[in-house]
Amino acid sequence: MSDTASQGEVADVLIVGAGPAGLALAGELGRAGVRARVLERDPEPPGFCRGFNLNARSLELLDRRGLATRFLAEGPTVPTTMFVGAARLDLAAMRTEHPYVLGIPQTRVEELLAEWAVESGARLLRGRCLTGLRQDGAGVTVEVDGPDGPSTMRCRWLVGCDGGRSTVRKAAGIGFPGTPARRFTLLGDVVLADPSTVPFGPHTGPDGRSVFAIPRPGYVRLLTADPAPPADPREPVSPSAFQHAIDTALGHRAEIAEALWLTRFGDAARLAEQFRAGRVLLAGDAAHIHPPAGAIGVNAALDDAVNLGWKLALVARGQAPDTLLDTYHDERHAAGERLLRNTRAQAVLTQVNGDDDPLAPVRDLLSELAESGDAAGPLAETITAVGTRYPASGDPEHRWAGRMVPDIPLGQDDGDNLTALLTRTPGGVLLLNDTTDRHPLTSAAHPWADRVTTAHTHPCALEHARAVLVRPDGHAAWIGAPSTPVGEGAEELREALVHWFGNPVAVPGKILIDPQR
Repeated sequence: MSDTASQGEVADVLIVGAGPAGLALAGELGRAGVRARVLERDPEPPGFCRGFNLNARSLELLDRRGLATRFLAEGPTVPTTMFVGAARLDLAAMRTEHPYVLGIPQTRVEELLAEWAVESGARLLRGRCLTGLRQDGAGVTVEVDGPDGPSTMRCRWLVGCDGGRSTVRKAAGIGFPGTPARRFTLLGDVVLADPSTVPFGPHTGPDGRSVFAIPRPGYVRLLTADPAPPADPREPVSPSAFQHAIDTALGHRAEIAEALWLTRFGDAARLAEQFRAGRVLLAGDAAHIHPPAGAIGVNAALDDAVNLGWKLALVARGQAPDTLLDTYHDERHAAGERLLRNTRAQAVLTQVNGDDDPLAPVRDLLSELAESGDAAGPLAETITAVGTRYPASGDPEHRWAGRMVPDIPLGQDDGDNLTALLTRTPGGVLLLNDTTDRHPLTSAAHPWADRVTTAHTHPCALEHARAVLVRPDGHAAWIGAPSTPVGEGAEELREALVHWFGNPVAVPGKILIDPQR
């Protein structure tokens, strides 16, 4: 859905970039009653596809929004994924409701997220480019160049989801330290005259160079090292240069009948110094870029969007102070550090350096751990971010502490469950054992009833916890230990509620966009 922007238009939250991060964030805000505007510089969606998968972590998050079934209907699921060398991660060994990777084009991911964002009330403004910004204590004024010429827009909060060369990040003066690209890879979506010349998988030529082929409906994706990258890596890749690189790496001719999309990418790894600068925030590639190992980019973008969305919604609605947004930086900056470490390690390990390769023993060891034994699950959870833990209070020994809470049954016989409840409410959930000592905790949580829903479950469902406070993103924020006196537990719960959901009396503020629009 496209729309028009008028001079001086006011938005509660303005998102720059209609990629996975921006669209998911718009949907998150919309479901919480905060309507967002999304600015996208391209007048039409891209005619090429960057990636082809969603991992278990993304499906967990989408499940808690009632969206996973939409995505799962789009492609096959596979219980393993590429790791290093010829090894595959054993995804079935993970602790998750989705122990697989979903094959789905990123273009389709963006289409489905755009549908959700529009259903939630977002307005997508295509063909509009942010050229500048000025922020003050009440909001941000942005300068926009669009089809009708320059204009300005006003918003209370601005979120840059505009990619690795983010204009928002640069205009906000946020540093982007890290390592520059040292190696470049050529990627081409091409139609081969004879597809049998490069079947699926890796192909190593006589001089040690390789080509990886991924067949797609009607074409094949070919990847190979760029033997002579130009001084400016943004320089277009010509069909003749790509043909030469493929033939040289294979050691034989693989004639390209048609080049659909040719590009070049590097192994740069950078992380924004801050994910928040006043009223400006960053998400997705605007906040972190990394080697493409594991095809994790779109998944990390969704993770950022969900983490930020519920927090920004509480702040925008005046229910929590803006200091809650500092936890977005704390959690996702730390996640970004892990992301860069994991992808850089995989990128190094995929570089084969001849017969006397010093990394070969490391590669062999990790390959063995990835495919079998007790280490397979934890390793897969680390690489896919399924093992993500955020700071939590209460019982630190409980295995859910800070982790995604599993989908557990609620009530006695009505068939309800936690995931379904999270899809029905934009707030958190307090899970209580169905025991006689729950009443002080119920009373403690009552002042937050506009933000936190209380639900009862069987004692065994909480794995011996007395109660669990679940954040809107599904993570455990507080776990009540059965050994803690009930009164002390109630005080712990109140402290957690204040920290994650603000004071029980709304913070002064208002939504600038009518939720009915």
